[in-house]
Amino acid sequence: MPLESDLYAPVKALLEGQGYVVKGEVRGCDVVAVRGAEPPVVVELKRAFGIGLVLQGVDRLALTDLVYLAVGAWPKQMKGVKKLCRRLGLGLMVVVAERCDVVLDPMPYLPRKNKRKAGRMLGEHARRVGDPNRGGSSTRVPMMTAYRQEALRCVTLLAEGGPMKLADMRKAAEVPNAAKILQQDVYGWFERVERGVYGVTPKGRQGLALYDGK
Repeated sequence: MPLESDLYAPVKALLEGQGYVVKGEVRGCDVVAVRGAEPPVVVELKRAFGIGLVLQGVDRLALTDLVYLAVGAWPKQMKGVKKLCRRLGLGLMVVVAERCDVVLDPMPYLPRKNKRKAGRMLGEHARRVGDPNRGGSSTRVPMMTAYRQEALRCVTLLAEGGPMKLADMRKAAEVPNAAKILQQDVYGWFERVERGVYGVTPKGRQGLALYDGK
């Protein structure tokens, strides 16, 4: 991987080819390029993409809207890196083998809201009973979802009362989607005893014990 200073010459050559007057290390900025009365271009150089470079770029936005981050290696998570730069209004350059490629130009970012994802998030929030998960936590017990809560209510009902008809379960367990949950049997908790009648499997009892108190 090249030194940070090795990135300067390719970046300078690229900008000078576009008619800019380029100078290095100007008032804390790695690269400053000026072309007539246009807003200046500022480029911050780093060997690899990281949070320190991003923070530098954000700080330079107080000077100009035309801020690029230049790195000496292609980021491994390029899709995420480009998304982050777009959200922050930063440009991105990659310098490899003395060649500077502009991956992204800086521009104001106006995110489009994903109404479908937002609807799913709010639907899950509304259906989930209580607050069974700790935000940011990572445990061996799978995350409690509204769907899992409904399945557990079905398991509890069957474990306590024995096999039941779907129609009776919907009323007793207060699970409108009981038929779908039992028929799909995502967790292997249920078994069909006869047509329209379901019971709980040993795996279902294990699941009930695992989530006891959730």
